[in-house]
Amino acid sequence: MGRFDGKVAIVTGAGSGIGRATATRLGSEGATVACLDLNAEAAEETASKLTADGGTARAWRVDVSDEASVDAAVGEVLEAFGGIDVLCNIAGVGRSHHSHELPKGDWDLMIGVNLTGTYLMCRAALPSLIERRGAIINTASSAGLIGQPYTAAYCASKGGVVLYTKALAVEYDHTGLRVNAIAPGMTDTRIIDNFAPPEGGEFKKLVSIIPARGPCAPEEIAGLFAYIASDEARNMTGSIVPLDGGITA
Repeated sequence: MGRFDGKVAIVTGAGSGIGRATATRLGSEGATVACLDLNAEAAEETASKLTADGGTARAWRVDVSDEASVDAAVGEVLEAFGGIDVLCNIAGVGRSHHSHELPKGDWDLMIGVNLTGTYLMCRAALPSLIERRGAIINTASSAGLIGQPYTAAYCASKGGVVLYTKALAVEYDHTGLRVNAIAPGMTDTRIIDNFAPPEGGEFKKLVSIIPARGPCAPEEIAGLFAYIASDEARNMTGSIVPLDGGITA
């Protein structure tokens, strides 16, 4: 018996990185996985691999920053699988800028995907999650817990995720729904390339956010997603859990 036998999980950002690792981990433990990603081909690759390994999964192309796209996809997941037990909001984007040069388009992108996307996915899935006493695990960041240079918009978006997570946990604690977030530090995914110092930036400003143990692997973060989503964490709600090599200690 897997920890997620009979459970349905939605994973956003499932086409790569932490999202793919989490979809794979939940599927390996018995979950039926809805793999959501803006990159439809990448989402399908994840779902196909899960299916080939004996699991149950389907892919949907979703722009999490778009209300109609989110509502349509979640509606289709509900129609296909009958309900939602776990929601893992992992889709995210990052950019590095001097804040006085930050284009509004990049601000809108990071707030739109990282924060608004989390809100839209939660809003669409909440009725089923409440009914099934499920679990939401959002993706915050060490950048949502401490200031980091050249990433003010990213910090703002992830700081918003932190308090949005806590607010939902308090609001729905009487229903049995649990809402938590993971705050990864440096992780070995493609997004890491977007956080190099901008032209003229000082690398020494970034030294404090580089963990001595090196970056996490996506599979390490996925293991924490699986634990928090499981019944083993039944008393855990409203928590923001760093996994960052100690940089926020």
